[in-house]
Amino acid sequence: MTQPFPFSAIVGQEEMKQAMVLTAIDPGIGGVLVFGDRGTGKSTAVRALAALLPQIEAVAGCPVNSANRQDCPDWAEIGSEKVIKRPTPVIDLPLGATEDRVVGALDIERALTRGEKAFEPGLLARANRGYLYIDEVNLLEDHIVDLLLDVAQSGENVVEREGLSIRHPARFVLVGSGNPEEGELRPQLLDRFGLSVEVASPRDIEQRIEVIRRRDAYETDTAAFLKRWRAADTRLRKRILAAREALRGLKTPDQTLIDCAELCIALGSDGLRGELTLLRAARALAAFDGSKDVTRAHLRQVAPSALRHRLRRDPLDDAGSGMRVQRTMSDLFGNFKTAAE
Repeated sequence: MTQPFPFSAIVGQEEMKQAMVLTAIDPGIGGVLVFGDRGTGKSTAVRALAALLPQIEAVAGCPVNSANRQDCPDWAEIGSEKVIKRPTPVIDLPLGATEDRVVGALDIERALTRGEKAFEPGLLARANRGYLYIDEVNLLEDHIVDLLLDVAQSGENVVEREGLSIRHPARFVLVGSGNPEEGELRPQLLDRFGLSVEVASPRDIEQRIEVIRRRDAYETDTAAFLKRWRAADTRLRKRILAAREALRGLKTPDQTLIDCAELCIALGSDGLRGELTLLRAARALAAFDGSKDVTRAHLRQVAPSALRHRLRRDPLDDAGSGMRVQRTMSDLFGNFKTAAE
């Protein structure tokens, strides 16, 4: 099996990499939507994330990756109490996947050979406590979108069919990628993504050359290339683990809450999910940076990805949604620039 490209070796695409790191620190942010041209590293980044993520503790043989025996569903018939470490699951949901494959269905083999009704878990069970990745998410069939919306809302997969009545936890970070030229995403699903980033082919010739150089080195001698970048990925993994711990004790000043509310009101974003996502993303970034509290600088760095997909279209404004967020922040907070800007 080919090892994924190292996350630390990805050239550029800083906003995309930051968004994925933030969801690794706080999965409650709600996932990442990556839209951009073909060949801009969208799928590469998701595969690289799988190798970067810290391992999880799960009961051996549990189909939903439960952390302890008490959380294993009864239908799984798990007899072992043994807890093992396993890679954080990153599960692909293919566009052509049937509903049975996604949510699970009757185990036909056991039904035919033993005459027993048993449940065969689907992709949602395997993705629990991990990531569910959908390439070309804007082309996903409507009935699968409806399923994902229900599960994303409740954190539980419910299967009622063929004499089965099954429930199991299905809490995962949803990562979707797509090309905007191939169609738009349904608003209901769009709103379920915590962060949205836009990627494009690099315009700087030196950066393009570096992309080619690294990819060629990876394909020519994969083992040597992975060894070269292993230390950088290890350092990043340790920073993510440290940020998870620091997140618990992080302070959020009242002024940060005011800033979140003022920005979302000024942008006219619908509902309160924008403020909540903006705050969680800023807290995760502050923890990642080693800060003791959340500052306006953290808000400025994550605001475009947290809010660009929540804005109403303005036919009189030709600027992209990310630019609208930047412009509104400048109006509210002045022209202060962070290092990332």
